[in-house]
Amino acid sequence: TMQATASKTNITLRGSTEIVTEFFGYSINSILYQRGLYPPESFTKANKYGLSMLVTSDEGLKTYLKNVLAQLNEWLMAGDVQKLVVVIADQASKDVMERWVFDVEAEKPIAGADVAGAKVKSEKEIMGEIAAIIRQITASVTFLPLLQDPCTFDLLVYTAASASVPQAWEESDPKYITNSQEVRLRSFTTTVHKVDAMVAFKVE
Repeated sequence: TMQATASKTNITLRGSTEIVTEFFGYSINSILYQRGLYPPESFTKANKYGLSMLVTSDEGLKTYLKNVLAQLNEWLMAGDVQKLVVVIADQASKDVMERWVFDVEAEKPIAGADVAGAKVKSEKEIMGEIAAIIRQITASVTFLPLLQDPCTFDLLVYTAASASVPQAWEESDPKYITNSQEVRLRSFTTTVHKVDAMVAFKVE
């Protein structure tokens, strides 16, 4: 039927990059809200992925995230992103408490795929996979240790050595956690990019 053909589309690199970048935006917002890094009243409701999401209304944070996501988008288009990490650290001691890691892999076209060499997947399927990850981020408060003291966050992007890095970005150490436990979350694929998620947290 006409409808079936319309919803099953070959996802382009640009289309996939948009989906992945947008996912990162909502994930980061969700982590910052769930882990209490910003006051709950500084978030507003938004409907996305069939879920009621919370996004920041803090102007400074909005601008920061917008710039980071614009750069991520560029790096994804160039195939330069290996992973994005949200690092949560204790404000006073600087101890890293949590690392939310999103591994990004470019999917290889499969031999015997349709003519254009692209695998076909509907946007609805992709959004369903993304919603499952967001649900896991929301549910993570049930197993993550309580963050007792004020914390700050950093965003790390692992890029290919050849990636052109703007001056506003600086080299960073990986900010690993001493004594950590890991929980693997789900993954999603657009057929162009595959994103795997996990969270590592400090155990006393």
